[in-house]
Amino acid sequence: MKKAFFTFAFLLSFLFTNAQDCQYTTLTGADGSEVKSTEESLMYEKVFGGTSSFIFFSLTNTDGIPVLSFQLLSKSNDFSKVMCFDKASKIYIQLMNGKIATLISINENSCSNLVYDSDEKKNISVLTGTFLFTKGSLEELEKSPIAFIRIKYSGEMADYPVSREIQSETMGKLYYPEKYFINNLKCIK
Repeated sequence: MKKAFFTFAFLLSFLFTNAQDCQYTTLTGADGSEVKSTEESLMYEKVFGGTSSFIFFSLTNTDGIPVLSFQLLSKSNDFSKVMCFDKASKIYIQLMNGKIATLISINENSCSNLVYDSDEKKNISVLTGTFLFTKGSLEELEKSPIAFIRIKYSGEMADYPVSREIQSETMGKLYYPEKYFINNLKCIK
């Protein structure tokens, strides 16, 4: 009897834990189309002096088409550099198994918006973009953790190392960017 009880308790906790892993919203349009999106997750954080940079990912599935929503947020006492995406922009994701997954931009031309935060006395720059997964990249991203992210902006490339975990004091939360796709792709399928 004890064995059956512990087995039941284990299965219940397993189901509860897996149900907690996927946090997403679902919107249904008037035409019956369905959009499923995960919460934003911090993938990169750099805080140095009066300047900070953050990269956020979220996944969206619109009627069976998965896309990556990207956001670059920069805060600075000075003016932030304007960053842009165009049709040639890409995200290259180096996986720990040595393979590279490529995502392509669906944005024509979009540049970061600048806003002044009078409370913190900082300039805030926000760049958003949407990227499609190339053939085979979803399957690779589900299998292996991330080691490195390279982003091809309009006119320049930037590299971002990926941490196993980020204890963000700014966001007040613990993130696991290395296993982002392994943990979240199942949520939009």
